[in-house]
Amino acid sequence: MISHSSNGVDNNSEIVQQVDLLFETSWEVCNKVGGIYAVLSTKARVLNEQFGDKLAFIGPDFWTPENPSPYFKERKTLFKSAAAKLELPWGISIRTGRWNIPGSPQVILVNPGDTRNHLPEIYAKMWERFGVDSLHAYGDYDESCAFSVASAIVIMRLAEYLKVSPARIIAHFDEWTTGMGLLYIKANSPKVSTIFTTHATCIGRSICGNGKPLYDQFHHYDGDQMARELNMESKHSLEKLAAHNADCFTTVSKVTAAECAQLLRRPVDVVTPNGFEPDFVPKTVKYNRLRKEGRARLLNIAETLTGNVYDENTFLIATSGRHEYRNKGLDLFLDCVAEIDRRIPAGRQAIAFVLVPGWVNRPSDALVDALNKNHKGIYPDYVTHILNNDDSDEVCVRIRQLKDAGALKNVKVIYIPCYLDAADGIVNISYYDILPAFDLTLFPSYYEPWGYTPLESVAFGVPTVTDNKAGFGQWVLDNFANGIDNCGVRVVERNDSDYHRSLDNIAAAAVAYEEADPSVRQKARNKAFMTSSKTDWKFFISHYFKAFRIALSHKK
Repeated sequence: MISHSSNGVDNNSEIVQQVDLLFETSWEVCNKVGGIYAVLSTKARVLNEQFGDKLAFIGPDFWTPENPSPYFKERKTLFKSAAAKLELPWGISIRTGRWNIPGSPQVILVNPGDTRNHLPEIYAKMWERFGVDSLHAYGDYDESCAFSVASAIVIMRLAEYLKVSPARIIAHFDEWTTGMGLLYIKANSPKVSTIFTTHATCIGRSICGNGKPLYDQFHHYDGDQMARELNMESKHSLEKLAAHNADCFTTVSKVTAAECAQLLRRPVDVVTPNGFEPDFVPKTVKYNRLRKEGRARLLNIAETLTGNVYDENTFLIATSGRHEYRNKGLDLFLDCVAEIDRRIPAGRQAIAFVLVPGWVNRPSDALVDALNKNHKGIYPDYVTHILNNDDSDEVCVRIRQLKDAGALKNVKVIYIPCYLDAADGIVNISYYDILPAFDLTLFPSYYEPWGYTPLESVAFGVPTVTDNKAGFGQWVLDNFANGIDNCGVRVVERNDSDYHRSLDNIAAAAVAYEEADPSVRQKARNKAFMTSSKTDWKFFISHYFKAFRIALSHKK
């Protein structure tokens, strides 16, 4: 069960005193791509409260004056004006500033310059020193390695410039995309304490993405063999060797810890579950306003698309996340909606929204025009944006199949295939501001190392259904009595051979909640808020301090 100190934060002053600089490097610093951005941006305030300006996040600088990062505020005076004075090779340049998130931590954005031109010699040295196989690299491998090596060089040169002992530095690297930077530090400044976090193993994700059964065959998989089969040799090699050579190796859940032990042959030192920043959730008055305004907007879009009339009590369901059709359970979500449609009493109104980015061309011209002129009934009536690949987008294809089979009569499905950043051209409300509008979310992922989407849902008071293959789902099972009425979360079991049982359980939970009276729903929303309060970073940050201790202990 949950345990923490009386004030929610362990006494970590001795670690802070041992550290002069704490760096965390990720491709998603000031770069909102996926779940890692949520991890870093929500934990930053608590880390910053502990370390102050000893802490700095490092991210890629591919921004331009014409396309600036909306999350970065440049401050040239940080680190004693290092941005202008630091002597860096290969045309590497940096900008220093603050991340525009709670805590406003220091950020160093790194432009790798000509580092990519030097990768062949770096790869050769990393092969000789660590056995990293970069021979089979393709895609984003070179770009990631150039950024991470440049970041490692910045860390070392900044330490020299500030006259900080490497033994008083912790360098934390996230995901395989920064693994080459960790190994570069290890080779060139071995007294720096290093931490490597994998948020999802390359091979685990690839096994699932290729339709192979991860769970029924789990203990038969060999990571190296699967890397060869799936053409993932270089990424897997880099990830595996970064894990083996880090002073401390972490991952985000028990689910992924088992994956690391099996596929990387390296047990993690610490599980560092992903917390949430409560300041992201609006207070009651604003929350109620957002819920009302969000529901009005969604219902207006639904009426305009379908030509139907929906009352204010229409049951609104949603799923969201990356466009990984099988891994994120989009296949199961749509089939569950069809089953909910079959079970829900005739005349009851429900709408299921798929909030998953696709390959968008532009907002639907017909929908924009109809919204402006208050017209009703648009073709097609299930998607808000024009896609470049409408004929092959898996969500579109499955919705059409279900509609053609007459499976969506009482429950309408609406696909909003873009990031909700308040500038999508249709909804024009950000994801966190629209989230309170929903009554229930469903996240039946097949592969989900943690699961920020269900955590975000309960943080905003929206009960959710997820599964035991998500790290968050497993955390709920470890700490609460399962069920929407108990904790705002229903966790169902998912494996390779029980798709239809999972579907039945999810649909049953959704229909039962739809039929619940308002007082029961309000109680469930309150339970969701309470569950999310236990994920506050002030509790979970203790796991990171354990990782810091382990990393520092390797240098003694």
